[in-house]
Amino acid sequence: MAPKYQSVADSLRQEIENGVYSGKRLLPTEQLLCQRFQISRQTVRRALSVLEGEGLITRRQGSGSRLRERMEPAPLLNCTVAVVTTYINDYIFPRILQGIETILTANGSAPLLFATQNQVSIERKILQTLLTIKDLNGVLIEGSKTVLPNPNLDLYQKLIDQGVHLVFINGTYPELSSIPSVLADDYGGGQMLVEFLHQKGHQNIAGIFKSDDMQGTLRYSGYIQALRTLGLPMEDGQVCWYHTEARKSFRSEAFLDSVLHSFQGCSAIVCYNDEVAIRVITHLKKRNIRIPEDMAVVSFDNSQYSELAPVRITSLSHGAQNLGELAADLMLRLLRGEQCSSVVVPWLRMEKESG
Repeated sequence: MAPKYQSVADSLRQEIENGVYSGKRLLPTEQLLCQRFQISRQTVRRALSVLEGEGLITRRQGSGSRLRERMEPAPLLNCTVAVVTTYINDYIFPRILQGIETILTANGSAPLLFATQNQVSIERKILQTLLTIKDLNGVLIEGSKTVLPNPNLDLYQKLIDQGVHLVFINGTYPELSSIPSVLADDYGGGQMLVEFLHQKGHQNIAGIFKSDDMQGTLRYSGYIQALRTLGLPMEDGQVCWYHTEARKSFRSEAFLDSVLHSFQGCSAIVCYNDEVAIRVITHLKKRNIRIPEDMAVVSFDNSQYSELAPVRITSLSHGAQNLGELAADLMLRLLRGEQCSSVVVPWLRMEKESG
């Protein structure tokens, strides 16, 4: 069964396609949509985010949601756009980069690829290189260690001063919050996974989160909010934090033993992503712990790992939406001089055997 916000988005999309709003071009207010569908404002905003991500509407605080103008196909831009992500060949990044490349090349703009390895020192060197590129028009960038104070804000400002358009993807910096971004609803995702596990009967729910990226802290915040709302236990020992440099720790049997020992009494684990979840599940299976009977494991990203794990992982997905495509489309709109706002992409739960 589709989430409520998806059903609302489907209904509004059908009405848009049928011309219901073509006269005034303005959708009903969030309050009216809440009353009509008998849902919360948060659910309405998720539904509107879906439509905005599809390019059907634009949203501006205080002005409501408006249909986008349907214009003739825009001319090819032939712009120079750099793409900076933390990784290129690992995990979910090939799909994101493929989405970016598909949109940019279709508009005559071949991307220049860079990877920071989530290191601010490498990010600095890349930004210095970008400042030397003649006629650079835009940069699609995933920030490095986005929870921590960033030492490279001076270089970001120089790019802005040179007239280079920026779009952040996956994570951004508080000091640059005015720059458009394409982000997942990580806070809502953390809530969604806890609520799902609670519906399955779990009371003591552990969590593994990444401490130096905003995705990790937002997923933790949503997790904690759901525990608090549902009246579930919140113990420090049931949460494990790790950072970029400790990413490989999940290959260590001793490390995983210590993590799972601290989770004693818990019957479910929310993992930061599928890369962590597959390590946890593999380790649990070696210890003859049944999944999900003894321990349920859920995660984010619905990557290839969710299918390759010894027990297929219940994981959150963006469905048909590709963050790379959305970010590239946002960049092209900026380059054409359009007013653009940030996009928050909702999650869909893909229920499999692990939960």
